[in-house]
Amino acid sequence: MKRSLVSLSALALAASTLTTVTFTVAVTTPAYGDHCDPAEQQAQNQRSQQDQNQQNQNAPAQDQPAQDQPAQDQPAQDAPAQDQNQDQPAQDQPAQDQPADAPPAGGSLIQASPTEPAAPDEPSQPADQQAQDQENTGGADNARRRPTQAPSQSPTQAPTDAPPADNPPTDAPADPPAETPAPSETPAPPQDDEDDEEAECADLGPFPEDFIDIRQVPRNVQEIRPRRSGSAGLFTSRCGRNENGHHNSDNFIVAPGVTNGAHHIHDYVGNLSTDGFSTDQSLAAAGTTCALNDRSTYFWPVLRDRTTDANVDDADGNVGTIMRARQVSLQFRGNAVSKVSPMPRFIRILTGDAKAATNGGANALAKWTCTGFTNRITTKYPLCPRGSQLVRILDFPSCWDGRNNDSANHRTHVLFPDANGACPSGTKVIPQLRMTLTYATPRTASFALDSFPEQRHNPVTDHGDFANVMPDRLMRLVVDCINRNRRC
Repeated sequence: MKRSLVSLSALALAASTLTTVTFTVAVTTPAYGDHCDPAEQQAQNQRSQQDQNQQNQNAPAQDQPAQDQPAQDQPAQDAPAQDQNQDQPAQDQPAQDQPADAPPAGGSLIQASPTEPAAPDEPSQPADQQAQDQENTGGADNARRRPTQAPSQSPTQAPTDAPPADNPPTDAPADPPAETPAPSETPAPPQDDEDDEEAECADLGPFPEDFIDIRQVPRNVQEIRPRRSGSAGLFTSRCGRNENGHHNSDNFIVAPGVTNGAHHIHDYVGNLSTDGFSTDQSLAAAGTTCALNDRSTYFWPVLRDRTTDANVDDADGNVGTIMRARQVSLQFRGNAVSKVSPMPRFIRILTGDAKAATNGGANALAKWTCTGFTNRITTKYPLCPRGSQLVRILDFPSCWDGRNNDSANHRTHVLFPDANGACPSGTKVIPQLRMTLTYATPRTASFALDSFPEQRHNPVTDHGDFANVMPDRLMRLVVDCINRNRRC
């Protein structure tokens, strides 16, 4: 019997030592990637909650001797209530024992999504096994991101229901080697470092409130029925999905002659030469990815998967792997109340506002949805259920002033029709370009648009650019197809 007791004590000591070493490694070796995406913050909160539950489960065994004798600093009549709280299992703890930095209100919607259920607590799994599993899977994202959790949730911290440090129990366990090491062995970082990390993530974005489960969006799409005088045809220019990887951070329309004028990467289809120094002459002489010799240039900001380490050193904070659209549809559509006229060659047209997060919504026109839910449009990043893909819709203005191919603000020469589809007096109706981009995105809040740094990857900043370089003969074909109510 004595040998058995000695063996059990030795095993307890070994387990305690192993657990301590594993937790110390997890806390003292954070990576400093700057993803700061809401899904990772929620995952960290869940892991911290699991660690807290594991410690709370172990706390009654350590504090159990205290139930036979009241603490010195408390009256004897208060002891039963204290003992009752100590015997309470960890899962029954009241709300005030939850971590102080639980996910913000905006994250509850994402966490409650049926497609991504919150990870269940697993108190029965040893802590050292959890750390080993994280190491085998790349550190469970801790090897990728700057930690955003408060230092108070260090895995070696004492349980929240343990007695305060200034009022320890008088009957500590008789077996000191089996005790959990004091928090002082893994000191928390200074408060200033925590504030700096939170401020860094706050500057990057996006935020939990920038995402929404598409099933929470009401049906809100109403199509305008074309009149007899209208044009209901549709012409599609087939230009691929940027399989050749044509990317740059220029914008020859808004910032001509400037490298990195956009401060975010664009996807390009169509004209193969497009960059910050493009001119009408260079575009007309270049090749194209489009059919029927459509040398027009079509471009938009890339969407990134932010669960990866790609581009972490980007000066503009555009982090993650560029996601190629699964499908790119470039449609030229008619008008509900009028026939369309040819658009001039080399006309330049914008839609949306790349700085809408700071400029306001006057020019914003972000439209997000999911396949199977296209009767629901949102200005937030939609979280799509399993089997559904994310969709971006970029509608361009189609009421041309009849004179100019561009304007000082790149907007006043081409306007949008009114709510009934009619163009303002004095303008000509031209084919309306609609870009529809479809992606297989993560089903968690782990993706975002490239953006100007101060826009913080806000989904409302989605936008697109177009310059018409179709041959005149092709443009006449487009107009004829639309006005004859055909699909070409």
